[in-house]
Amino acid sequence: MQTYTYEVLGNIKSTEQQPVYNEAGEQILKVQRIYDNGLKKLLDGYFDHRYFLKYAVLDNDGQSLFEVKKIFRRGKVWFEGKDLVLNEKYIINYENWRIGVPELFISSDKFKMKIDKEMEDWSNFIINDEVIARWLAVYNEQSDMFSVKLVVWEEAPVQDPAFYIAIAQATLFIGV
Repeated sequence: MQTYTYEVLGNIKSTEQQPVYNEAGEQILKVQRIYDNGLKKLLDGYFDHRYFLKYAVLDNDGQSLFEVKKIFRRGKVWFEGKDLVLNEKYIINYENWRIGVPELFISSDKFKMKIDKEMEDWSNFIINDEVIARWLAVYNEQSDMFSVKLVVWEEAPVQDPAFYIAIAQATLFIGV
């Protein structure tokens, strides 16, 4: 099991890079909100800073490793994740809207992973009814920061923390 920690500014408008640390306290990655251009950033201000951005996880040199962005088409909303190192694509969307209990899933050619989204507790990443990773964000009102913790089990089909961090930031932190 690997554990990662980072902090995210409470100011949702911020595009500052935030460091991600491993269990040894070493900075291994950075997470950042990114806008493709100034027009998208301006428009996003009218929509509560939640629509025209991407979440990127970068290596320590600033090279983007994994990105997640929100997609809108024909009245539907979903997220698209891209592993820029392996050139793999993931679709992150809600299923079962019509029966009243929407469930969040990550789909690829290799697996389908469910995310049990919790607002005040651990959100679990699940495959075949087994928790393979979990993510937790705790808000500190005094510092206006979220302290975030990610735990990835050895059984997880994706061991790259960038995958979980980018998806969690876009879907669990920002949401639909």
